[in-house]
Amino acid sequence: MAAQTFIAISELHPNFSHPKVAGIVIGKTDVRSFPDRKNIGEDRFTFSFTIKDSPDFFINVTSWGNGGYINGLSSSFSTGDCVIIENPLVTNKDPEKGDKFCPTTPSLYRLLVTEAHSQVSLCADMDTIDRLLPLIHLPVKDCADFYSLGDIMANGQSLDGTLINILAAVKSIGELKQFTTSDSRKGQRLEVKLFDDSVSSFPLVCWDREAIQLVQTLIPKETVLFIADAKISFDSFRNGMTASVNSKTIITVNPDTREASLLFSYAKEASESGALDHDEKPEDIAAFVSAVDSITDVYTVSQVKQKTQENPEVFFGITYGFISKLDLDSSVSKVIKTRCSRCKFQVTEDKQSCTNLLCPGRDQALASSTGFDLLVDITDHTGTLHSCALRSPVAEQTLGCTVKEFTSLTDDERTAMKWKFLLERCKIHVKILPSTKMRTGIRGLILACSVADPGEVKQHMSALLQRL
Repeated sequence: MAAQTFIAISELHPNFSHPKVAGIVIGKTDVRSFPDRKNIGEDRFTFSFTIKDSPDFFINVTSWGNGGYINGLSSSFSTGDCVIIENPLVTNKDPEKGDKFCPTTPSLYRLLVTEAHSQVSLCADMDTIDRLLPLIHLPVKDCADFYSLGDIMANGQSLDGTLINILAAVKSIGELKQFTTSDSRKGQRLEVKLFDDSVSSFPLVCWDREAIQLVQTLIPKETVLFIADAKISFDSFRNGMTASVNSKTIITVNPDTREASLLFSYAKEASESGALDHDEKPEDIAAFVSAVDSITDVYTVSQVKQKTQENPEVFFGITYGFISKLDLDSSVSKVIKTRCSRCKFQVTEDKQSCTNLLCPGRDQALASSTGFDLLVDITDHTGTLHSCALRSPVAEQTLGCTVKEFTSLTDDERTAMKWKFLLERCKIHVKILPSTKMRTGIRGLILACSVADPGEVKQHMSALLQRL
């Protein structure tokens, strides 16, 4: 088969007749519709995508037409596919109109695709595909021009409303949320948690279906992203900064850069060391505790396990059960632990600095916190949740004593405290997190625990039986 001849993006010009361009799709928007001003009562449909054919050149492509054509064309390829565009119209960019909402490109032009004159098809030429595929891993911005998550946190609200580049690893991918707006339009939202060597969790929000489909394919803790032109906003509800994907954003998965390679190594080691499983800061736990009154869903242990298997996302709930394992009478070092305030790695107070080689503050003086750090089992008539975390400050409220008071208790007093809980049914508020590190695939964090009122237990158990 003879090699196909394509016009390079860098050589495109409006004077070309019947140009033929090949490129890999590096970004794509959802289909949108607008009232057709020429045909009252009808809509025009459009979507855009961005293709790249060399390390330095890429261009935006826009298509307009009726709903059948545009929806069919959009569904025929995805980000990461190699496509051939035949006879597009090469036009000058207009920074004041549509191009202000598209990714920034080095080309002076954009391509317009119409049903009557143009054709877009998947590339079938293997030589062309082999040439284009590596380009998907090259960021569209300078690979050193990015903010770390720590930089974003440090700059705070001064970045509100700006577009910046971010290099970060994927920590977790949330559940897709569907919603309907006040004007009856359907929408969706998905939140991804990012991390790097400076911040353990940072939210990235996706609104477009195309962006959501892309991130849903990613492997948490094994994927690094270079996010070009992410929008930074201050979220008053969280009282913190968030990033979001918009129509100008281009996401490069596992970039082929030195900086990304270093972050990938950090992410892998942090995941294997379990450091990412211990990132609930005391203030985070305190925030959860203050919101326990809003947790109303009641589960048996078996229902918790079933919900996690069916939908492996973080959720909150209440369970009425017994603390069936509570090792308060073991050595104090197993009950009370000191952790680095930066990376949550367990340390000893006599050290001058954190001993975790991956700690972002390993070259600084040790900042640590000491508190209860227990793994307990929760059991009811349907089964047992093993190794749920009971940590300060919840542990102090549950046990009714401070760390200092606990260390002064005798062995007999600790044993008596233990049996107080082993013999009583408790009302336990929990945060449930899927975990690849736990044998059961579930990690529980106790947010509140108190001896249950018998009448309340009877009421909720009756409700549970009715649900079964």
